[in-house]
Amino acid sequence: MKLNYLIGFFLLPLFASNAQSISAELIPYQLLKEPKIIIDAGSRQYSVTVSSPYNLTSDEVYAQSKTDFQNELNNFDKVNANSEKEFQQKLADYDADVAKANAKYKSESEEFKKLSLLERLTLTDKGQNPKLVLPNRPLYVAPIKPVYHEPNLQNYVIIDNNVLASQINIDGFSKDGNYLTISLDIKKTNFQDNSGQTYANQPTTLIVKQNGQEKINKTFFQEYKYISSSPTNNINKPYEEQMHLKKVVAFINEYLNQTFAFKTIKYSVKLQSVKNKGQYDDLEKADIYVSTNLKKLNPTNPQINTAALTGMQKGIDIWKETLTKVDFKDPKADFNAKIAKFIYFNLMNLNLALDKKTDAEKVLNEMQENLIYMKLNSNEETELKAIESQIYKTT
Repeated sequence: MKLNYLIGFFLLPLFASNAQSISAELIPYQLLKEPKIIIDAGSRQYSVTVSSPYNLTSDEVYAQSKTDFQNELNNFDKVNANSEKEFQQKLADYDADVAKANAKYKSESEEFKKLSLLERLTLTDKGQNPKLVLPNRPLYVAPIKPVYHEPNLQNYVIIDNNVLASQINIDGFSKDGNYLTISLDIKKTNFQDNSGQTYANQPTTLIVKQNGQEKINKTFFQEYKYISSSPTNNINKPYEEQMHLKKVVAFINEYLNQTFAFKTIKYSVKLQSVKNKGQYDDLEKADIYVSTNLKKLNPTNPQINTAALTGMQKGIDIWKETLTKVDFKDPKADFNAKIAKFIYFNLMNLNLALDKKTDAEKVLNEMQENLIYMKLNSNEETELKAIESQIYKTT
């Protein structure tokens, strides 16, 4: 559907003729999405156990880093002594290598002198005459005394099973009971090269029991998915593993919430209205009834929700009554095909917004009976096709 929406509320002029000034407004509203498995309010409790290869905390990383530094510091005198010893050995080897180089040069020079002048000139032109090549004298570089540096936590997978368990959440549920028992087995991330790129998988098995009866037993993230445009030897594996683990936890939370949690979702719907005074006052009232009460919908408060739906129905009734007054064949009539068109669109869009496909389909059928009298612009034709697709969609 191609609509020029902006954040907030605005009026979009559609047309103005025969004293009919019709505009559209984007109305926000919220609905409660039911989960796949509904749990009674008194039983919305769960517990989580996680098994994984991760058992490292930041405190352990810091502690190990300080231990490693102290070991290096304690070993520094030995390292320094070994360094000086190795240098003295290199000096001794150097003197021997110099002697060998001189001996080789002397031997080659004597052989070279035995050659004829022409032979010596030829070898010299080719750069094959004897040359004295001496090795570089070794330079002593003293070891640097260790200096402590804080470890970069991005080079570690800092997490353990208790932390992972604390990150599993179901909206509207508490972790005070065992009505739902969640077991999560997360394997280590596996990295794989493919055409110079990195892919990864991390088999994760989710088992959920409801009051002792198994409801879910699924394994996710078994297939290798794209991670980086670089090969595995060019990526920071601990960092990438942390990112992948976050992705796994986010997916599990989304899956559990879709399965068990009620969720308030914010939507918006386009409704049209006519603002002219006089003969269209009732239609303006209808717009106020519907748009105001749409905004009042409160899925978490049944009393307010019921009152909002009742108020909205007053506007719907006005729209339906107005349709009975429409003269489709007279474009100059106060209630003509243009008025009918925006009411039909309103009724279909509103019914779809409230998940009433059957009612939306009835309006669509009525509109199609009178469609010959209505002129739809390209945007309206696109919108109508989108509405038809929503109404007849089976999944």
